[in-house]
Amino acid sequence: MNNIKQDFTIKDLENISGIKAHTIRIWEKRYNLLEPQRTNTNIRYYSHKNLQKLLNVVLLSKNNFKISKIAKMTDEEIFENSREVAFKEGLNDEAINAFKLSMLQFDKVLFNETYNRLLEVKSFKDIFKDVFIPFLNYIGLLWQTDTVLPAHEHFISNLISQKIHIKTENLEQQNTTSDKVFVLFLPENEIHELGLLYLNYELVLKGYNTIYLGQNLPLNNLNYFFKHNTKLCFVTSLTVQPYEDKVEDYFKEIEEILQNTHHDFIAIGRKTNLIKHNTYNFNVSFFDTVTDVLKQI
Repeated sequence: MNNIKQDFTIKDLENISGIKAHTIRIWEKRYNLLEPQRTNTNIRYYSHKNLQKLLNVVLLSKNNFKISKIAKMTDEEIFENSREVAFKEGLNDEAINAFKLSMLQFDKVLFNETYNRLLEVKSFKDIFKDVFIPFLNYIGLLWQTDTVLPAHEHFISNLISQKIHIKTENLEQQNTTSDKVFVLFLPENEIHELGLLYLNYELVLKGYNTIYLGQNLPLNNLNYFFKHNTKLCFVTSLTVQPYEDKVEDYFKEIEEILQNTHHDFIAIGRKTNLIKHNTYNFNVSFFDTVTDVLKQI
């Protein structure tokens, strides 16, 4: 499937590398760093080899290599020096660059090789915090600038979610150390679950019992859990759904379900800033991010 995304415009290179198109043209003209091809209408386009080289050049330039010195290196020397820098600096930049290429080329092998190399020097928690979170934020920016398709985002998100599932499954074979139960779910029509999946992993890691219900859950399903005497903490994350003009109504429906119960509720996402937090008759806490939640648990 490597033929899906082989050619890139200079605007793509700017969005992916973070280097302005003007600077890329200067490097190209003055140092002959890249060798673009041209369409019949004389528009530049770049191969994935050009993109990979540019990402390595950017990594070196950010680590005190002068561009004039980089320009004198062979492609192999640029590659080897960038790898050496990346290992010395903790792999983060090189890994993010590799994940970029993996996403753009739908390259599962590259993703897994990069992830396994990270695991040799980092814990899974550190990989998620230091690499996956910055990378996912970056994907959001690319999506906004039309550099990537939803297919790219879905591809890479599914690979990351697989890693979280594997780590969580291994932990769930251990005994829990707490009576508290967390029930995690996403609102109807909400599919962005990586943050919630990772929170579920962290809760299991801390010894909590969790019930992960996943995407697209109607709120009336929560009534089922009231048949048991166990105290629960419901957790949801709002990325796309509900829409801004429906957020208040969504929490009023939750209030109707949970008022006069002893259960807690956690809502995550910047959309929670749209509502008045002190107006509800049930025990609810609001957080901007999963990281904020973990600081309190």
